[in-house]
Amino acid sequence: MSGSRAVLAEAISTYALVFFGSISVVLGVAVFGGGELSNDGLILISLTHGGVIAIMVYAFGSVSGAHINPAVTIPMILTRQMAPKLGAAYIAAQIAGAVLASATIAAILPDLASQVAYAGHTGPSDVINNSIASGFLVEVVLTFFLVLTIFMVAVHKRAAQGWAGFCIGGMVVLVHLVGVPLTGASVNPARSFGPAIFSGAWEFHWLYWVAPIIGGIIAGYIINHIYVKHQED
Repeated sequence: MSGSRAVLAEAISTYALVFFGSISVVLGVAVFGGGELSNDGLILISLTHGGVIAIMVYAFGSVSGAHINPAVTIPMILTRQMAPKLGAAYIAAQIAGAVLASATIAAILPDLASQVAYAGHTGPSDVINNSIASGFLVEVVLTFFLVLTIFMVAVHKRAAQGWAGFCIGGMVVLVHLVGVPLTGASVNPARSFGPAIFSGAWEFHWLYWVAPIIGGIIAGYIINHIYVKHQED
């Protein structure tokens, strides 16, 4: 694996996630939902995020592993699946890709995008009474299952070949179907950071860094210790 090529792959794949993901939110809420999140909008947002992740995993999985998410890369570093220096470069590339994608959306749809803060990650929703604790737990749990899936289908040596993109993309769809009405379903600090720069929605931004990273680390340690490392032994 070429380090520079892998880092570029992370930037491109994260750009794709944030561009198509944020566009789907704009369309699902501002265009099709009349300013509100409709059932059709929720399905559009969920399928778009899951679809682009699945495609990027198939496209770049053999190049970089297609982390596309600091909350995935950090557990990979801590469980020694990758070198810290390369992991840090991955995270920088993911953030850069997210920012560039958000800048593109701001240039294409400045008025519509502003209606939904470019991404929708503005804090815990009314459904959970705007509770920070509930929102934090939602993001931890959703990210836990996302990282669990990644470790089991992409890291575990006995994982069924050829199914990583489908399984990871499928989990992303589930995460969004459940999580969008609750927190916006970030599960990815880079996915929230890029849009926040252009929306100015920083009040709960820390939650979209801390909670996903904690959820990812818990999943990484548990799955690596019980399943991945055991299989290697």
